[in-house]
Amino acid sequence: MAQQAYMTETDNGGSGHEPRGNRLRRLFDRLLGGRRGDPRIWRRGLFVALGAVLLAVVMLLHSHIPNTIGNLGSLTETFLPWLGLLVLVLLVLALVRRSATALIAVLLPSVVWLNLFGGQLTDKTASGGDLTVVTHNVNAENPDPSGTARDVAASGADVLALEELTPDAVPTYEKALASTYRYHSVQGTVGVWSKYPLTGVRDVDIDLGWTRAMRAAVTAPAGQVAVYVAHLPSVRVKMEAGFTARQRDRSADFLGEAIAHEPLKNVVLLGDLNGTMNDRALNAVTSQMRSTQGAAGNGFGFSWPASFPMARIDQIMVKGLKPESSWTLPQTGSDHLPIAARVRVTTGG
Repeated sequence: MAQQAYMTETDNGGSGHEPRGNRLRRLFDRLLGGRRGDPRIWRRGLFVALGAVLLAVVMLLHSHIPNTIGNLGSLTETFLPWLGLLVLVLLVLALVRRSATALIAVLLPSVVWLNLFGGQLTDKTASGGDLTVVTHNVNAENPDPSGTARDVAASGADVLALEELTPDAVPTYEKALASTYRYHSVQGTVGVWSKYPLTGVRDVDIDLGWTRAMRAAVTAPAGQVAVYVAHLPSVRVKMEAGFTARQRDRSADFLGEAIAHEPLKNVVLLGDLNGTMNDRALNAVTSQMRSTQGAAGNGFGFSWPASFPMARIDQIMVKGLKPESSWTLPQTGSDHLPIAARVRVTTGG
């Protein structure tokens, strides 16, 4: 007996404590419901572990996924936040397989996802700001333009941008918004309504052959703000061509060039860009502006489709201005949700 006790003590390093490796094995045994010391928990689930590593690589190196084949890179970046669901699936599979190896591997994509999007899980809204802006793709086939106009006007927006306006619907929006907004301008299929005077109104060429972008200077009490309203071309996912976005990408470059040459310091871009902030195809715009949702929002602020929002393709981006809060508005008759932001106008604009 004395000899056995002596051997147990020396095997544990002379301290009487269980080695760390044994404690780790016991932890996984309990977590995975296996038999104590079962070596199979390390050999099972290798394919799940491999999937976890590949998912981590995709999220970490998404900007290197080529767009040469069906714009696969942009397609991945559009729905990049949703890859977090695959992390949960892999976690469940690791537990079902009772695999310690897979469970450890799932930590890799979990850490990468949190590094990319963990900031979206916190509430960054703040009080203050002196200009409220709203943008809404009203949908050309909207069955209730009057109701949509009343809904967005009720948001309290000082500046309201509307996209996908049709010639037949414009008079309806003008009539419904006239009592709230004294100043407005419609250029092609986009328009801006403002409580404050508009100057320097013009269309913006985004290489389409017709007008889907405009610029106006709003003379707000805190200073002048250049307001750009844009509706970039739609993208399509086709079996034979993949994610077709060439026209959208080219228009984004033209829009970015126009904003880069804007003489006013304070600039806000409102519109449906048919792309997310993660999409490298919008770099001409996103590299010089920041998203109000990312800076002052709560959550991801998905805006499309309105019935089950999966991506934030409607954007409010600023340069010079300080975002204070950002949020989505309730659904209207459109297939997009309206989005809003409150910003602080900086001096010297």
